[in-house]
Amino acid sequence: MTDSGLTATTASTASQPSSRAQAPEQVVGLDDWETGQLRAPEQHLCSPGYACPVGERLKHFTWAWFGITMSTGALGILFQDTPNRFTGLATIGKLAFITAIAMFLLSVAAITYRFVKTPRGLKTSLLHPTESLFFPSALISIALLLANSATYGVPVSGPWLPVALRVCFWIYTSVALSSSVIQYTIVFNAAKLPIRSMSPLWMFPVFPTLLTGVLASTIATSQPPPQRLPILVAGVTYMGLGFTVALILYPLYLYRLTQEGFPATAMRPGMFVAVGPPSFTAAGLIGLCKSIPLHYGYFETFPASPEMLRVIALWISVWLWAVALWFFAFTAIALVMGVIRDGIRFSMAWWAIVFPNAAFTIATSLIGEELDSQGVRGVATAMTILIVVLWFVTLFSTVRAVIRSQVLWPGRDEDFGHTNYKLDSGVS
Repeated sequence: MTDSGLTATTASTASQPSSRAQAPEQVVGLDDWETGQLRAPEQHLCSPGYACPVGERLKHFTWAWFGITMSTGALGILFQDTPNRFTGLATIGKLAFITAIAMFLLSVAAITYRFVKTPRGLKTSLLHPTESLFFPSALISIALLLANSATYGVPVSGPWLPVALRVCFWIYTSVALSSSVIQYTIVFNAAKLPIRSMSPLWMFPVFPTLLTGVLASTIATSQPPPQRLPILVAGVTYMGLGFTVALILYPLYLYRLTQEGFPATAMRPGMFVAVGPPSFTAAGLIGLCKSIPLHYGYFETFPASPEMLRVIALWISVWLWAVALWFFAFTAIALVMGVIRDGIRFSMAWWAIVFPNAAFTIATSLIGEELDSQGVRGVATAMTILIVVLWFVTLFSTVRAVIRSQVLWPGRDEDFGHTNYKLDSGVS
């Protein structure tokens, strides 16, 4: 949207009487094809030249910012699974884990400040047709932090950590399932999102269940067999649920692309979210099968089953890897085409370049290990280097966008259209 368009929107909003009785879920979204997001006509922007205080800017800290924690946590898992290793790589992985913890704590503090200062902020963030879809970012961040804890913490800690991780795992599974059910219920009941605004982000509410498989595969090896088997079963169950829901939503996404074309260039990085479900499922299947407790329970009754399941998991993962490659390829082409034609401005959707593709790289690494293929290992190593470069580029772009007031600014984040800002902050 051009500056004149934003000014016109602001002016028209100012001329309309405000109503405290209007509920957030009644906000009607308008499709803005320049930003690629749903934009509510009630949004309020800081006037040109307005010096927005830091506290006011933090009121626009959205769930999308947890994408930084997700991407950083995924790097920690990626460094552990990278096939061609060198001295110090484990230390780099631990550094990524510590960075993810710091990012998560900062994000929790910032979004808590927002909800304290805007009493209706929490409710509207969970009902807003755009921002609510980013809420799972917080849960996914927790899953990745737990997975990193199992990867880097268990070898250097006492017996208390595996027990703590087991308890956290079962709590997480309950929250993840409840969140996915409740969030889709809200979307189906109130959001009324038009099909022409469909994006892979619609799959995000089920991502926490999808990540359960990867989480289960990382913590299972530290558990005794009586505790390990239920964790593996839960991992397969939840991962199957997540991938199935994503599979159902893929036709809507492809239908939207055939009818409306690619979204705005600034939002095309978000298309990489479609790479996530097959990638995480492939990585989860291989990891779960490698964690099977031999000679216990079901696997004692059927001693040949672990080897059979490992073979089946590998070849299903190869199939899923190809699906992820297809989504990655046309998304990358669409992004490059858009950048060459229009250039690109920053949005928090850029972090989708890192997080799903890190999962794609992890799946590639695990497949290379299972096939004992130096060629696949080499490809995985090259992909890992690229992901690290993209992480630094995206982090630099995020910091620059904050300095330039492109994000964390009234009307320029995923929370646009929130009626609580009109009532609580007084920004016009």
